[in-house]
Amino acid sequence: MSSVDAAGNEIIAIRYGTRETRRSEVFLNHWATGEPDGPIRMDYYFWIIRAPTGPILVDCGLSAPGGAVRGRSLLVDPVAAAAAFGAGPDAAPDVIVTHEHYDHIGNLERFARSRIHLARAELEFWRRPVAHRPLFAMVGDGGELGALDAADAEGRVVTFDEETTVAPGVRVIRVGGHTAGQAMVLVETAWGGVLLSSDAVHYSEELDRDRPFVHVDSAADMYVAFDRVRGMLDRGEAVRLVPGHDPGVFDDPAWQPAPELPEHARRLVLPPAGAVS
Repeated sequence: MSSVDAAGNEIIAIRYGTRETRRSEVFLNHWATGEPDGPIRMDYYFWIIRAPTGPILVDCGLSAPGGAVRGRSLLVDPVAAAAAFGAGPDAAPDVIVTHEHYDHIGNLERFARSRIHLARAELEFWRRPVAHRPLFAMVGDGGELGALDAADAEGRVVTFDEETTVAPGVRVIRVGGHTAGQAMVLVETAWGGVLLSSDAVHYSEELDRDRPFVHVDSAADMYVAFDRVRGMLDRGEAVRLVPGHDPGVFDDPAWQPAPELPEHARRLVLPPAGAVS
């Protein structure tokens, strides 16, 4: 891919929700760490890639009803936030679904003309009877999953096995772990590859301390995903990791306020390669 193409990919993060919780409700088997429990914040994001070929949504947030039944509230309507950056339903952006949890597909039915990209393993898992078991059903939503099935029946769902390219410099990579088809998105920019890990890495602490998240399809695959992320960073395949729920993301000055939604959105602006940050 040419440098001109890479320079054209811009990443915008939308922080659309937040909640206060406990470390024991975030990290798997927290009791086994021997550390005291304590408060921790979880932020909710989705991402917009402004590519030369058109806008791409990476997930689309939770719906107001889906949030209400779980005690989650919205800071901003995800669909309105996407529209502020030219990625609303009228633009029919491609939508990358990193996984099918309620806080990632809650507004999918509102994007009725969009193509939807997700891992085949993810789509197939949520159609299995085991998906109705409490451990999985608590983070799924029947109506939202039904909307995805309806989109598939309309021919708008594009599945992949291990990896796919949605647009120049936008790779979607299945790693599993958190869910059967959990995917990450590697975006080539003028500064290098930026890895939107989604829930393959919720918090930087998961990677730093080898500490899996509490909701997990396969702990073994989650550890393998951690190793894959570390390898991508070590090799320079990715120069920046963007965790899926870490409240520290916007503390990084590389995420600059976006005038369209100054309270809820940030544009990623990294220093030139080789510069001291």
